[in-house]
Amino acid sequence: MARILLGVSGGIAAYKALELARLATTAGHGVRVLMTPTAQRFVGAASFEGIVGAPVLVDEFERDPLRGAFPGDAAPEHDPIGHLAVAENADAYIVAPASASTIAKLAAGICDSMLTTSFLAMTAPRLVAPAMNDRMYADAATQANLATLRERGITVIEPDEGALASRGERGVGRLPDPQRLLEAVEAALPSAPGPWDGLRVLVTAGGTREPIDPVRYIGNRSSGRMGVALAAAAARRGAEVVLVGDNLNVPAPPGLRMVEVETTGELDEAVRGEVKEAHVLLMAAAPADFTASSRAESKLSREDGDGLELQLVPTADVLAGVAADRRPDQVLVGFAAETGAEAIKRARGKLERKGVDAIVFNDVSRSEIGFDSEQNEVTIVERDGEHHIPLASKDDIAEAILDRVEAIRGRIAQADRAND
Repeated sequence: MARILLGVSGGIAAYKALELARLATTAGHGVRVLMTPTAQRFVGAASFEGIVGAPVLVDEFERDPLRGAFPGDAAPEHDPIGHLAVAENADAYIVAPASASTIAKLAAGICDSMLTTSFLAMTAPRLVAPAMNDRMYADAATQANLATLRERGITVIEPDEGALASRGERGVGRLPDPQRLLEAVEAALPSAPGPWDGLRVLVTAGGTREPIDPVRYIGNRSSGRMGVALAAAAARRGAEVVLVGDNLNVPAPPGLRMVEVETTGELDEAVRGEVKEAHVLLMAAAPADFTASSRAESKLSREDGDGLELQLVPTADVLAGVAADRRPDQVLVGFAAETGAEAIKRARGKLERKGVDAIVFNDVSRSEIGFDSEQNEVTIVERDGEHHIPLASKDDIAEAILDRVEAIRGRIAQADRAND
């Protein structure tokens, strides 16, 4: 596994870095922690040392008992220069949380702590996760400093929006979930060969919104969780992934290309443009089936009349349109969120009607696997049978779906060899 350098600067979000260190260690990575003096006012070095099993370094002049080595590695026989040794041995360096002051120092190349000095000496991937009050984050100085870091090839992990440390305040500036931070670090690591190397996978996720007026829209409750899980799973297998996201309620996985759309028409245009280069299409998005025949240019008001009549017209059938022009080597998988006793029958009808290789059916009437649930239970309907995947996390369901895609690709390749 990887050697990860974790820099912790001063801020209330420093407590989340403890969970990041735990997750990375549990995943098998070796972790060393560097702290600024101010960070120690928020969380103690002993907590990190107990989690990662290695001493925390704060001052560039203090002696490192491990001489720059990471947990599990043998320490060198000589005493190297501390800030150079840990940077040289690391496979990636993430600063989380990165305060406004630390971001300014990193952008200016100021070296006044073990964290900042090692950052400058680092040649492996570097990541910065800002966390601060929303006004500080939005200030022109902070944004200019982050732009400078991006220009130098440093990955900036955008902060979340929500409740802030100051009582009653909300805004953009929260440190993202530690699992998301770890995923960003792992995505930045040099990739090992994967079974889907060279495969191009197009995934759609989320629900489209069809405008009625500048305020209202026709939409659905799809969160995008299943599609995002599929995109992440395909990337873990080594595929080159493009994610077309329709109003996602969850963050997109790091390390892949994202195309954001709003309406079914935009989704159709994006998919038709991207699918030409794809080997696999996983159509997990939930496009609206209807759109308003005309959109009001100003907000409709109840005072304008006794009621509101909407004339709806069908939207484009994105999946069927793509299937009609598919290449023989492509695998197309659709999704069917259904309810009722005839759901499987309708899913099989959808399979035949749209001309795809598989339909992933799930019963959204069940609360434990409905919209925005972290779990799912599906049946993958193929022409030669059905494959039931029992209740599991959406990450596990995604892996099972990709296993079926692999089987379908194998059948296509076998048929091609038989026809040669």
